[in-house]
Amino acid sequence: MQMISKASSCAMASLSCTRARSGLCVWPGARQLCLRKSLLCGFMWLLSTPFKTLRCAGRTLRVSQFCSITNMSSSLQIELVPCLRDNYAYLLHDADTGTVAVVDPSESVPIVDALSRKNRNLTYILNTHHHYDHTGGNEELKARYGAKVIGSGLDSERIPGIDIGLKDGDKWMFGGHEVLVMETPGHTRGHVAGHISFYFPGSGAIFTGDTLFSLSCGKLFEGKPEEMHASLQKISSLPDDTKIFCGHEYTLSNSKFALSIEPNNESLESYAAQVAHLRSKSLPTIPTTLKVEKACNPFLRSASSEIRRSLKIPETASDAEALGVIRRAKDDF
Repeated sequence: MQMISKASSCAMASLSCTRARSGLCVWPGARQLCLRKSLLCGFMWLLSTPFKTLRCAGRTLRVSQFCSITNMSSSLQIELVPCLRDNYAYLLHDADTGTVAVVDPSESVPIVDALSRKNRNLTYILNTHHHYDHTGGNEELKARYGAKVIGSGLDSERIPGIDIGLKDGDKWMFGGHEVLVMETPGHTRGHVAGHISFYFPGSGAIFTGDTLFSLSCGKLFEGKPEEMHASLQKISSLPDDTKIFCGHEYTLSNSKFALSIEPNNESLESYAAQVAHLRSKSLPTIPTTLKVEKACNPFLRSASSEIRRSLKIPETASDAEALGVIRRAKDDF
């Protein structure tokens, strides 16, 4: 599996060709130019083997077309599905067994559409937490496909249709893939209303819901800074090349806040420019990688002297206390 951003050049060429076919190409020789672009995108596709290029049509996010590349050396395929205004759900397909799951379906229609395009059934519904914009499609999808709903056992009363409750440290099998369940509270309360993340070590992917975003973390609706800090440290202990699949497309606005408190971070400046470019093309910024987030995300960098100076955080403050200050500043930004 590769990051979607690695396919952005193919997606942009395809987008340009789409505009030509729709009649927006008004200069002489537009048909020939569109053909050349089609040939270029096809050539780039050939260069990407042994990768498989998938297309996904976005709805409310206006992600009109992009390439989602899955490494064919792994049988786990991941398709990003835009939902609501800025949510992401994820369709998981184990090519070896045919097992299919969706992570955090906030609504059912985009999921049904995506499954119908590939003529697939739905085996499981995975929820990172109980909030409606992550579980709103549960009951309709369960009724339509007979899928089993899986979520935190600590929050079973608030997850619609839950069948299987999991806890921190549990190992579960999705087809032929081992899944490690990690309790990651902070956005929700820890031992009362659990937020969990689903880590696929064999594929180097983690679904973090609203705990870790690109360049941010979730709001502390129910949890405390100490809980969020511990959750982020747990995720940070994973390999640097771990791909982060989070619940929302917030990266562009997050980059503006991050730059405001750490303007001299060259890695952040470069990443923010990449994010702005992707969003200008209506392309997703997800997945990101843990390596990028460690270098750029202020909530993983609460020890940064520049961030602490910017927000007047005392040197004696713990990293968890500093995270609390950063979160309040982000809320007010």
